[in-house]
Amino acid sequence: MSTPELRKLWKLFLNTSDRAFEEWEKRGYIGSVNRPPFPEELRGMTCGAKTRAGTPCRQKGIYRNGRCKLHGGLSTGPITQEGKKKSSQNWKKRTP
Repeated sequence: MSTPELRKLWKLFLNTSDRAFEEWEKRGYIGSVNRPPFPEELRGMTCGAKTRAGTPCRQKGIYRNGRCKLHGGLSTGPITQEGKKKSSQNWKKRTP
């Protein structure tokens, strides 16, 4: 299976798993969660992002987006003018 197909399967598994958990919450936490079985194709799945050396990342701890903590693309910083202004004021809080 190609990497994009694996990522689609990963997201599908997480979505169905979330739905099963929501159903379990609706039942009042009674019984066990009927999660779908983990697909064998996803065992050992790695991040796969291109590193500086040009090789694929081998991290196995991946987020919901299919990337690791180094390549997950979490926060890119403030975008709006209000957020940028608020961010620039943070250094004043640490000054004694």
